[in-house]
Amino acid sequence: MAHSAANQVNSAAPVPSSGVSGSLTRNQIRGFWASWGGWTLDGMDSVVYALVLVPALRELLPHSGIVASKGNIGYYGSLSFALFLVGWGLAFLWGPIGDRFGRVRTLMLTIVWYSVFTFLSAFVTNVWQLAILRLLAGIGIGGEWAMGGTFVAEEWPESRRRMGAGFMHTGYYVGFFLAALANYGIGSHHWRWMFVVGGAPALLLAWIRHGVVEPTAWKKKENIVRSWAVWRPFAILFSPTWRRRTIINALLMLASICGLWAGTVYVPAAITALAEAGGHVGPQAAQIASWGVMLVSFATILGCLAMPSIAERFGRRGALAVFFTLMMVFIALTFGKVFYLGPGALPWFFVCLFFLGFGGANFAVYTLWLPEQYPTECRASAFAFATSFARFGGAGVTFLVGNGVRHFGSLGTPVAMTAIAFAIGLLLIPFAVETRGEHLPA
Repeated sequence: MAHSAANQVNSAAPVPSSGVSGSLTRNQIRGFWASWGGWTLDGMDSVVYALVLVPALRELLPHSGIVASKGNIGYYGSLSFALFLVGWGLAFLWGPIGDRFGRVRTLMLTIVWYSVFTFLSAFVTNVWQLAILRLLAGIGIGGEWAMGGTFVAEEWPESRRRMGAGFMHTGYYVGFFLAALANYGIGSHHWRWMFVVGGAPALLLAWIRHGVVEPTAWKKKENIVRSWAVWRPFAILFSPTWRRRTIINALLMLASICGLWAGTVYVPAAITALAEAGGHVGPQAAQIASWGVMLVSFATILGCLAMPSIAERFGRRGALAVFFTLMMVFIALTFGKVFYLGPGALPWFFVCLFFLGFGGANFAVYTLWLPEQYPTECRASAFAFATSFARFGGAGVTFLVGNGVRHFGSLGTPVAMTAIAFAIGLLLIPFAVETRGEHLPA
């Protein structure tokens, strides 16, 4: 049955766009801002914990009966990151929901979900409560990217779709930037307010959501997908027609996740350590860390804006290879060499962060590339599976990095080793499907 369903939906015809070619309708504009706004709040939520990791665990570990040593902060911080990624991995369950009930409905549900659990994190009294809430928040965060990316791909006209993918993905790193600003002014004085800020803005999306309707592509298949069993899209993904690309996409995403969540997520902690070694302590160290995150965010936004041009010039595989190479080189250099330069390391660390941030735009390639590989009936499931399921592996690697930090007594060497993930990813890229020049499948 899965094989016949795959044959039924295997079509390369372009999706009709509403309005004049290249123009945007009201629904396309409002739907984009709903997707972008949700992804921005995702970015805020994702980096909030990294920004408040040290002060939060310094307070919560003693209340949990654990000494707040540097090793324990690294270990339990990595454990919480790993549980967050497990939650994000479970977010692949949103895919069939989005395919069956619509992209817009599911998008808003994911935003409300992670906002509630982020807000509740402000009231925890021990490290275990925080870890559980991070796991639950991860389930919502993982679903938003898949729903927002799928909506923009299906709703925007073909002539603007590539640009839309790059624009949408900037939201995540605008969220990083906003979180860093909040940390500069609020989090440097008390970490709990950062979770309040991270959870409350989702209420603003109710205005953006008003009047946004489902993409035409999905509405044309609505009667078909509503008659399916909820798990049928996953059966299609692993049918002979689609199995290989589904596995390769998940493995490429695993490489990206290992480098980002096991690597660059430690940027605030690394800057804090370097700042404190240079005599900057307390709020001043937190503010310097905020500047570092803002720099990474700015560079990644530039990478997202450049991504459509790079992807058209070098293909989707070539664009991913460019970003992977940057990440591989600068994770190894930043954490393996510059981090150990001593009191004068901080300026050079910031220089490296720009290139590390630009390479972080590798995730934007998936926003463009994944929808191009699958038909409407299983597109949200394919996006959710590739971007979420691989995070189970990322959780394991993140936990290993935490153990490495505990073993070495430093985060530099363990984080630098995550560059290996991008080296493996570069070897996998030639096996992926190239979709440059193709229309979005119907």
